[in-house]
Amino acid sequence: MPEDAGYRTAREGRRDLPVRQKAGRHGWPRAGRGGRSRTLLRRMAEPSQLEIPPGPDRRRPGSGLVLGMPAVVVAVAAVLVGTALLGVAAGFTWAAVAPRALVVVAGRGSADAVNPETNAFIAADGWFTLLTAVGGIVSGLLGYVLTVRRHGPFAMAAVVVAGLPAALIAMWIGQQSGTAGFNHALEVGQSGVLVQVPLSLGGIGALAFWSLFAGLTAGGIEVVSQLRERQAARARVSYGPPGPSPVPGTGGPVG
Repeated sequence: MPEDAGYRTAREGRRDLPVRQKAGRHGWPRAGRGGRSRTLLRRMAEPSQLEIPPGPDRRRPGSGLVLGMPAVVVAVAAVLVGTALLGVAAGFTWAAVAPRALVVVAGRGSADAVNPETNAFIAADGWFTLLTAVGGIVSGLLGYVLTVRRHGPFAMAAVVVAGLPAALIAMWIGQQSGTAGFNHALEVGQSGVLVQVPLSLGGIGALAFWSLFAGLTAGGIEVVSQLRERQAARARVSYGPPGPSPVPGTGGPVG
């Protein structure tokens, strides 16, 4: 049967039945019962007609690169640099506040402790542990607010991994403070001179505190955020969408 503007085809089971429609005002076929056009619904249901725009973490068709990857790289680099700067600040703070043991020079290249039972070494380790824990909390909080919320797991991994270099930087800066003067006093070897022993970290376990506290801080905030979003979603499902607003001058919503 030749195609005509006044005809359309409706499928019922496996048979095609010609159904006649009157032409509309502009020559288009009118909709059937209920004011709906089956041709329009069939076209809307075709998946090829719908184009989903690529999201920030989706791959563009025909490309092996993930959209938004340059932004993720910049975010990771910013986390590493920012955490390293915090490590520098922690190192100078450790050198300024940590107590040091006092020794007396006994001769060239040798010195004896003034107080053999001093707790300065233990206190220095305690200050380093405290500073790395505070640094981890600060870097975890800032990292989550500035990068993790926008760039997800890559930024989260950077926040955790960057803690170890920051702790190493803090340790190196603190241990270098006062080392030159101590070595010079031992080389001169003038007996009776009192000098302070440079800071020295008693164990390497404290280096992990920065990454530990950074991960706990950022991860804890993420968990709380997810729980709040789930509670809000459950509340919306329980109460349903809001009803129509009442019109001014009436006693209730308009039906």
